[in-house]
Amino acid sequence: MRRMSLGDRTYSLCAVLIVLMCAIFVAGCSSSEGGSARNPSTAGEQSETSGPPFTLLASPVTFPFESAEAVSKNGASIDTSHVSDGVVSASVTSPAKCKFQVIKGEMTYNYDIPSDGEPIVVPVNMGSGSYTFRVMQNTSGNNYVELQSVDMSVTLKDEFAPFLAANVMCDFDASSAVVAKARELASGAENEGDVLRNIYSWVIENISYDKQKASELASATGYIPDPDATLASGYGICFDYASLTGAMLRSLGIPTKVMTGYVDPDSIYHSWNMVYIDGTWHSVEFSVPANEWTRIDTTFGASGASDTIGSGSGYVDRYSY
Repeated sequence: MRRMSLGDRTYSLCAVLIVLMCAIFVAGCSSSEGGSARNPSTAGEQSETSGPPFTLLASPVTFPFESAEAVSKNGASIDTSHVSDGVVSASVTSPAKCKFQVIKGEMTYNYDIPSDGEPIVVPVNMGSGSYTFRVMQNTSGNNYVELQSVDMSVTLKDEFAPFLAANVMCDFDASSAVVAKARELASGAENEGDVLRNIYSWVIENISYDKQKASELASATGYIPDPDATLASGYGICFDYASLTGAMLRSLGIPTKVMTGYVDPDSIYHSWNMVYIDGTWHSVEFSVPANEWTRIDTTFGASGASDTIGSGSGYVDRYSY
């Protein structure tokens, strides 16, 4: 075949700890893994790729909210018509703050959802099995009450489905600038290793870390990355790097996870990607095997971090989108 979480998702923690990353980047980050490069230009040089011929997708994989398919109650609607494709969506109209939860066993993902009726699409990312999807409304402090919920057994079309489709943390559609840029970078690619190399190299050479944005987000909650905005500005924080890279690769049919968790030094809260290619990419920095999830880190790549490239050490996965 080709192609975590406990408790409430705390965006504020990510925002506060992102600021700490700034000092590491300024100092030249010497402890990172995956897609980082001593010299960004080397990512595309002295490298070898292999694998079957790359075929461009006719269009990116997107599944918008289907209001006609949704079940609704108390102003909240949940659309499960595309759960087998790896996504579920919801909308809510409420005078209070709301969250959309995706629950499987003891694992829960919490997403801030707009209270003005604008829908969000989120991944069904914990494999096949029994899920609960529910919209929760804030009553006071950290207390919430359920507005609507759906329990169902999910059978994914394949294990990669959630990591090929657009979602709120990795957003794109056929008209997105990131899709057009990804297709441009994939032009002439012989295999998926070429595609990965081209996109990784472009991102680390053209997107700069935004220290001011990281500082501003220190006191903010609910940050959602916008790949098109990152592409247009040429700046971003780690979540922006991972979301942009994920959107580009997914739009071309390459399974890609947008990860958040902790990384050395000092267990900084961070974001990166896991990729799965039908082929290989080997270079001075990388050894990306065929048909195996491999970590790449475009943020550290752009900063020039290099000491543990490809080792996989120093990373603790927490959330996967």
